[in-house]
Amino acid sequence: MTDAIIVNVGSLLARRALAGGNELDLLAVFCESCRQNGILLGRAVAFMGTLHPIYEERAFRWDWKEPVESISEYEADQLLSADSWRRSALFHLAQTGDTEVRRRIGFGDRLDFSGLEALAASGHTDFIAFACRFGKDVVVGDMNCFYSYFTTVAPNGFSEAELADLRILVPQLALASRAAALTGITRTVASVYLGEDAAREVLNGEIVRGHASRIDAVVWYSDLEGFTRLSDISDPDEIIPLLNDYSDAVISSVHEADGNVLKLIGDGTLAIFRAGTVGDACRSALKAYYRLRSKIPVLNARRQIEGRPVTDVYLGLHLGEVFYGNIGSRDRLDFTVVGRTVNEAARIAGLCHEHSANMLMSSKFVTALGRDSTIETASIGRHVLRGVTKPMELFALAS
Repeated sequence: MTDAIIVNVGSLLARRALAGGNELDLLAVFCESCRQNGILLGRAVAFMGTLHPIYEERAFRWDWKEPVESISEYEADQLLSADSWRRSALFHLAQTGDTEVRRRIGFGDRLDFSGLEALAASGHTDFIAFACRFGKDVVVGDMNCFYSYFTTVAPNGFSEAELADLRILVPQLALASRAAALTGITRTVASVYLGEDAAREVLNGEIVRGHASRIDAVVWYSDLEGFTRLSDISDPDEIIPLLNDYSDAVISSVHEADGNVLKLIGDGTLAIFRAGTVGDACRSALKAYYRLRSKIPVLNARRQIEGRPVTDVYLGLHLGEVFYGNIGSRDRLDFTVVGRTVNEAARIAGLCHEHSANMLMSSKFVTALGRDSTIETASIGRHVLRGVTKPMELFALAS
C-alpha cells in the first residue's frame, strides 16, 4: 500500500466520521477500503468501553462474506464472567499492557486464544490484534482503549508491508470511532439525566441561561406513599433498590405514553405531557397512570416474595401554563419546568393520602379531557392548596 493509498483510506474514514457514521459504519468502511487497496481482510472485530446506565462495553463485527455486520453490548461484569473473553487476544492485551499480538494461524502458530481454531478452520490464515489506548485526561467512563483484531484470507497471510500499513491506519480508525462513540454518549447522558425532550432541546443549542418558553402542558407530579416512614424503618441498603424499582415503574409508564420525565426529586417524579391538543395530552397522562396501576401490583408481589418493603404511588395531574427552559446560575443550569402549575400539581399529589386516592386531578385537567371522554370522574370538593390563595376543585376517578 502506497503512502497515497494510506492517505485515501484515512481520508475516507474521516469523511464518513464527519458525516455522522457510527462505529459499525466506520469499521465497515475501513475494512472494505483496505480490501479494495490490497489488504485482503477476512474479519474484523472492534471493542470499546462506553458510558451508559446499562452497558459498559460495545463490540462491532465485520466479515467479508457476511453482508450484515453486528453490534454486541455487554452489561457490567458480563464480559468478565465469560470464559471466551478471558481467553481472548483482546483480554490478553488488556492484562499485559501490550499494544499488539499476532498469530499466524494458518502456518502452525499456537491457537492459544479463543476463536482462533474456528478462524483457522474457516480459511483465515493470519490474525493480529491491536490496543490503541487513550490518554487518562480524555478517558470517558469505561472508554479508555480501542481494541481490535483483524484477520486475512490471503494465502500467505499478512505481509510485513501490510502490517506496517495497519499500524498506521488502525489508530485513525480508533480516533474516528472514539469521536462517533462520544456523540452517542452525549445523547445518552443528556437523555438519561434530562429526559428525551429536554435533551433534544439542549443538544439543539438551547443552553442560554434564563432562556425559557411559556408552554401549556399537563404536569404529572408523583411520589411514594410513606417514603419517610419507610426510610426510617428499612435497612439503609434497601432504600436505593426501592427507589429504583418504583422509579422504573413510574418512568417507563410515562415514556410509554409519550410523556417526558424532567426531574427526580427524592421519591418524587416530575413529568409533562404536551402531545397534540391539550385533550390529547390529558388522555396520554391518564394512559400513563393506567399503565402504572397495572405495574404496581406485579412489582409489590415480587418485592414481597423477596422480603422487601413495598409501597404505592400517589399522583397529581394538573394542566396549565409553565416556563420550560434553562434556570439556574452561570455554572449550574437545570432544563426543567417551573411555575404555579408545577407547584399546584405537587400540592394536589400531597392530598391523595388524605382522600384515600391514588390519583387526583384538577378541574382544568378534567375539563380538558372533553365531553367525549370515556373516563368517569367524581368531584371531591374544593380545597385550599398550601401556598395557593384560591380554593381548587379536585377530582378522583369514579369507582
